[in-house]
Amino acid sequence: MTAVPPRLAPYLGPHTNLSELARRFVAAGHECYLVGGSVRDALMDRAITDLDITTDARPEQIKSIVSGWADAVWLQGERFGTVGAQKGDDKFEITTFRADVYVPDSRKPEVTFGDSLEVDLGRRDFTVNAMALRLPDPELIDPFGGLGDLVTKTLRTPLSTEISFGDDPLRMMRAARFTATLGFEPTQEVVATMTSMRERMQIVSMERVRDELNKLIVADDPGPGLWLMARTGLADEFFPELTRMELEQDPIHRHKDVLAHSIAVVQNTRPELLVRLGALLHDIGKPKTRGYSPNGVTFHHHEVVGARMARKRMMALKYPTQMVDDVTKLVELHLRFHTYKMGWTDAAVRRYVRDAGHLLDELNHLTRCDCTTRNKRKADTLSRRMDELEARIEELKAQEELASIRPSLDGRQVMDHLGVGPGRVVGQALAFLLELRLEEGPLEEAEAYRRLDVWARERKEP
Repeated sequence: MTAVPPRLAPYLGPHTNLSELARRFVAAGHECYLVGGSVRDALMDRAITDLDITTDARPEQIKSIVSGWADAVWLQGERFGTVGAQKGDDKFEITTFRADVYVPDSRKPEVTFGDSLEVDLGRRDFTVNAMALRLPDPELIDPFGGLGDLVTKTLRTPLSTEISFGDDPLRMMRAARFTATLGFEPTQEVVATMTSMRERMQIVSMERVRDELNKLIVADDPGPGLWLMARTGLADEFFPELTRMELEQDPIHRHKDVLAHSIAVVQNTRPELLVRLGALLHDIGKPKTRGYSPNGVTFHHHEVVGARMARKRMMALKYPTQMVDDVTKLVELHLRFHTYKMGWTDAAVRRYVRDAGHLLDELNHLTRCDCTTRNKRKADTLSRRMDELEARIEELKAQEELASIRPSLDGRQVMDHLGVGPGRVVGQALAFLLELRLEEGPLEEAEAYRRLDVWARERKEP
C-alpha cells in the first residue's frame, strides 16, 4: 500500500467513481492503473485535470466492463486502444497496455497491444510521466526512477532519447513545454538529441505542432521553453523566424537582441494565447528590415513587414482564420502608440480606437508589455503616456460612441441626396464622411449634408 497523495484522496475513497471502476476491472480479472500526468501532478501537489487509466484489458473487454456503469462512452480512439467513459463529473480515458513504435516516415504509430505495464511505461515520453498507481489498493509503480526525477526536477526519458524522440518527435516540443510549465531541467542527453534529431519533426503534422506550441506559450513562464527550442534549433523546423530574431551584434551598431526582447515581452504579458502570440511575433519583421543610418540601427516599417510574415507563419501552422487576423492586426499596430509623441488629439484617439477595433484592450496591453527597458525614467514615461491615452479614450467614450465609429450618413442617405446609384461615388462619399467623423467627431445631419454638397461640387470642378 502506498500513501495516497492528498490531491488524489478525493478520487480514491471506497465509493468514488475511480475506485468503483478499478474494482470492476479487477473483478473481471484485469489490472488497472492510474498513469501519466495525474500521478505526476498529484505527487507535485498540483491540480489534477486528467484521469488516465491503463490496463491489460483489450478495447472490447474495456467496453464490456464500462457498459451499463458509465453514463457515456466514446470510441473515437478505439483503434488506438483507448476507450473514453464518463461517470458523473469524472471523465476517464482507458487505454490498453501498448508496445507500439513509430516507423521512420509515419505520422501515426503502428499500434501493438502489450501485456506488460513496464513496457507500456517505457514507451512514455519522460520518466516523471512513466509512473503508475495500482488500483484499487494504491501502490506506486516506478520502474524508471520518475519519483527521484520529480524531486530533482529533471527531465529524462525512460529509454534512450533516440528511441523516445524517434518514436514520437513531438516529445521534443513537450520537453520545451515541461521546462516552461513545470520548471524542469532537461538532461544533457535530452538537449543533445533535440539538436541532432530536430529534422525528425518534419513528420509531425502542423496541427499537433501548433497545439503543443499553444500549451507552451500560455505557461506561467514560457521563457525557458522558448529558449530551449531556439538553442537546440528545434524551432527551425516549424518556426524558423524565431531563431532568426537573434541578430548578430557588432561593436559599432548596437541594439537590443530582438529574440531576447521578444521572449521578455511574452513573459511580461498575461497568459492569454492571443496576446502571447502577438508578443512573440511583434518584432518578427526586424531581421528583414534592419538598416543603418548615421544615428545607428534602423528597422523601418518592420511592423508592416512583420504583419505579413506573421500571417504567413500562422497560416502554415494551421491557426484559425480569426486568430490569424487578430494576431496580424496586433503586429501591424504595435507601434501606433509611439507615433503620437507630441500628444493625442481627439482625431488621433478616434483613429487609434477605430483601427484597433475589438483588439483595443489587447493592443494596449501589448504596448505596455513591449517596454523592456531597464531605464526606469524611460519606462515610467512610457507608462504615464499610456495612462494618459487610456484616460483620453475613456473621456471620448463618455462623449461619443467610439466603439462604433461610422459616417454621419449611411449609404442610402448619400444616394438619395446626390441622386446616384450604388457604386464608387457612394464609397468615396462615405470615406469622406468617415474622415470628417474621425477628425471632428459626430456631425448633425444637416451639417453632414452641407459638407457632402461641398465635397460633391469640388469633385466636379476641373
